[in-house]
Amino acid sequence: MTESPSRQVLERLRAVDWADDLAASDHANSRALLMREYLRRAALWARAYGAEEAWPFFDIAERVDAEVPTPADVAAELEEALSGLAPASLKRTCRAAVRWAALRDARDDLPAELPDPFEPLLLFYERGGGYYLEEYLDLNGAMIRLGTVESNASATPFLTLAPATLDALDAEGQITYYAKVSEDHPRHKPRGIVRRRIDEDQTYDEAFTRNLRWEPTEYLRLYDLGHNEVDHVKITEIEAAAFIESATARILGSS
Repeated sequence: MTESPSRQVLERLRAVDWADDLAASDHANSRALLMREYLRRAALWARAYGAEEAWPFFDIAERVDAEVPTPADVAAELEEALSGLAPASLKRTCRAAVRWAALRDARDDLPAELPDPFEPLLLFYERGGGYYLEEYLDLNGAMIRLGTVESNASATPFLTLAPATLDALDAEGQITYYAKVSEDHPRHKPRGIVRRRIDEDQTYDEAFTRNLRWEPTEYLRLYDLGHNEVDHVKITEIEAAAFIESATARILGSS
């Protein structure tokens, strides 16, 4: 018998190791992107339902349709699973994610133009536990500004949530991404991407290859010496993620 959507989310939350500081550190980059994407999606829902004052960590299902509850057995088991967790807003989001799953199961007329609000947050939790909310959002490996409803609603979407893509974004050090471009390969569809990582005063240049991993490259060094004809432009993490996910789908699809 297939588990209900609310129970599926409950089981995902039960499986989270909330004390795994090493995972949080290892996945600091992807977790920061996932949290920003949750904040963006929550802002869109808050704006659509007049809940700006409750943003960012609020029960979206309550605002959409308060008549749809979390199943009683699931709610009871969830409270047991959340015992001892902090802060209070973290527990609130876990309850909200489970209730959201129940709402989606009960209704098929939710606004299609608004994205699922909780999937990025669930992935965030699964990749290293929770957060602490003070002046900044402390993600236990990265810190980000909370911002406002409007600034988050207008942020660039981060839509590439496949685990392999998220893993490819996680690495030590300060990272700058570049796309190899030409007349036939513009920025949004580059020939390839490379990154420069600076970690503990060491510089590492790497290209994302057909082996679907980062491997050392001489491209940037040779370009600086005037030996490469292929040009490049600086891109964002989100653009790099889109290339990685597209390349992975293309290569695995052709294998």
